[in-house]
Amino acid sequence: MSPETDRLAHWLVSGLELDTTLFHVGQYCGPWRASTAGRERAGFHLVLRGHSWLHLEGQPPIRLQEREGVFLLRDLPHSLTPEADSGPECQPRSMVPMAPAVPGACGLACGFFQFRGLLGELFRSAFPDYVVIRADSPSSEAVGPLFQLILAEAERHGEAASPLIERLTELLFFYVIRDVACRDDVAAGLLAVARRQEFGPLLDDLLREPGKAWSVDDMARVACMSRASFCKHFVEASGQPPAQFLLQVRMKIAARRLQRGDSVLRAAEHVGYTSQAAFTRAFKKVIGEQPGAFQRARRQPGLRAAH
Repeated sequence: MSPETDRLAHWLVSGLELDTTLFHVGQYCGPWRASTAGRERAGFHLVLRGHSWLHLEGQPPIRLQEREGVFLLRDLPHSLTPEADSGPECQPRSMVPMAPAVPGACGLACGFFQFRGLLGELFRSAFPDYVVIRADSPSSEAVGPLFQLILAEAERHGEAASPLIERLTELLFFYVIRDVACRDDVAAGLLAVARRQEFGPLLDDLLREPGKAWSVDDMARVACMSRASFCKHFVEASGQPPAQFLLQVRMKIAARRLQRGDSVLRAAEHVGYTSQAAFTRAFKKVIGEQPGAFQRARRQPGLRAAH
């Protein structure tokens, strides 16, 4: 791992706030089918014993062996079955406890996770829709023991899920982040900027103070560069001018605040807009929807708008 990639991984791990919820853990026997789709939440499936096949729309089945799994960063239509060619006999079934082991069964730990804080939405916008964990991944030496610990907790507690499984899954996910950060297809936008050491302080400041009246000169000063040099290197790293990058950061932060219950006016003010009309135009340009419609469709349950 290069120093730049290592720095990016540490920046992500230190900045992400993750909440994990275990949905179920146990064994599936016979012609089963499982899914966590349709709940508007990111999810995961970890194969603790045996194997399964992951089915995603428009893609060939993906075999998941023991100590492998998938993190779905978005609510994607999907299912898991014991065979690649899943017929109508594969139906949702009840799990049985992980112990004792049933020959031919598949042991799974499945659940959901949620990002909190400013970095979460930016992270999800830069990473792939899903990440498959492989037993031969660069972090396999660390990931393998985590799978073993999760299995041990599942076998020990039977039908009563151990709270340690959620914490171990979070730790597993952070190792996955480090692996994905090494991939070239992630080196775009936010993560590409974060990889450049000279832009680290600037990115931290933009996330902390998105409502500040940032000019290109201001951003160049934080990066300790001349305006011309800053613009040249920034476009090389992110593929877009600094002002466009700032606009995307602001709108993604505003979208997160709308989801958490802020009024449109409050979200606009937080990211530096005194004109609600100007904010609405910018939000629609980046997010593709009017802020009010976006909030009504995605506001988290139980939250009331702040005024």
